[in-house]
Amino acid sequence: MRSITMDEALAILQETFKEARRQQAHGLGAIVLDAGGHVKAFLKEDGASIMRFEISRGKAWAALAMNRSSRMVLQKAKDKPLFMDTLRDLAPGPIFLEAGAQLVRDDAGEIIACIGVTGDVNEVDDICALAGIRAAGFKTDEDFSPEDVRRLNIKVGPPIVDPRKPA
Repeated sequence: MRSITMDEALAILQETFKEARRQQAHGLGAIVLDAGGHVKAFLKEDGASIMRFEISRGKAWAALAMNRSSRMVLQKAKDKPLFMDTLRDLAPGPIFLEAGAQLVRDDAGEIIACIGVTGDVNEVDDICALAGIRAAGFKTDEDFSPEDVRRLNIKVGPPIVDPRKPA
């Protein structure tokens, strides 16, 4: 299993914050966990509120625990609340049920990390995370062909739409 390096994790975070500025997002906190759920890097923008570390870690840990974006973990919680209650009881790490965490994959589709972003609406958190992953040279769940999605058992949700922009 390939591990994400500190420099790669920091690149993802820096690119995420660049997208946040383009999106005129509220102050964000963002974390990169390695594939085993260990903290590789965390940064919090000036003006971000307290608990951004805990929330971003809980989003990313949930995504890694379920091998899907935290948006899809939240959907699973809505579809199967008893399953998720049991998972939260069993989990040795935090499971925060909100969107904003995206898996980081290499070219072969292996999960090498996860980024959790918090501070704005869930959709903006996700948009910034996806942009950060791609700008740093990695792939997201959305970047694979339908064949690869089946082969890798990727859970792809509906497109993310910024609720601040008119439809």
